Amino acid sequence: MLKGKKIGVVGGGKMGGALVAGMLARGLVQAAAVTVADKDEKRRAELARDYGVAVTEDNRKAVRGADLVILSVKPQNMAEVLAELSTVMAPQTLVVSIAAGIDAAFIEERLGKGVRVVRVMPNMPALIGEGAAAVAAGAFATEADLALAVGIFAAVGIAVEVKENLMDAVTGLSGSGPGYAFLMIEALADGGVRMGLARDVALKLAAQTLLGAAKLCLQGEKHPAELRDMVASPGGTTLAGLKALEDGKVRATLMSAVEAATRRSAELGGRK
Repeated sequence: MLKGKKIGVVGGGKMGGALVAGMLARGLVQAAAVTVADKDEKRRAELARDYGVAVTEDNRKAVRGADLVILSVKPQNMAEVLAELSTVMAPQTLVVSIAAGIDAAFIEERLGKGVRVVRVMPNMPALIGEGAAAVAAGAFATEADLALAVGIFAAVGIAVEVKENLMDAVTGLSGSGPGYAFLMIEALADGGVRMGLARDVALKLAAQTLLGAAKLCLQGEKHPAELRDMVASPGGTTLAGLKALEDGKVRATLMSAVEAATRRSAELGGRK
């Protein structure tokens, strides 16, 4: 898929590093074909040591001559980075951006008409190969470009294709979702501690419970409501717990969390 291609990664932070690790682990690319640009000297040393890739402080050096450029920079820094890259980016380069809220048109406008852009929203569990990413095509990206991006992000979890106008919703759901899950794990563990369990035991049980439940959902054989009913025996403990959750409007609150994060993603990209 990436054989013979030169890869430039702008931004070697946690997500950028996770993508490099995933591509190398899956054999999608050789370390000699990858150059990562990062402003932090310590981080550059870590990337070179851990993955054997070339590193540089100069963003332009990383993308010059690259077939694929991955933009792993903060949204607020994107305009400045694009202005820098526009002077050296070859027109045939495929650009993959993982900046939250920054739409493909923003990148296309600054890098030149006709540039092929694929916008991706990954999430934090990509750090351990369990990420969830959505991939959307810009105005000039091809089906082959989309397939390439899906393959890259499948190396660190799962990847699905969506229309770009749904990317803010993806950000609100799976992009921000790990934060919601961590809060739920913490709250469940607190409940266990309140009922007498040791903190470490409660935390392990809570985290593994959400992990196991998620894996059952991903098997795709039953709707979450069916799985819930399998656990909730009439008059039993689970039903009592579910009643407390409904009384506390947990369902509505989680839906509102996704809505609020979706709106914030749109605001970051200058959309209302």
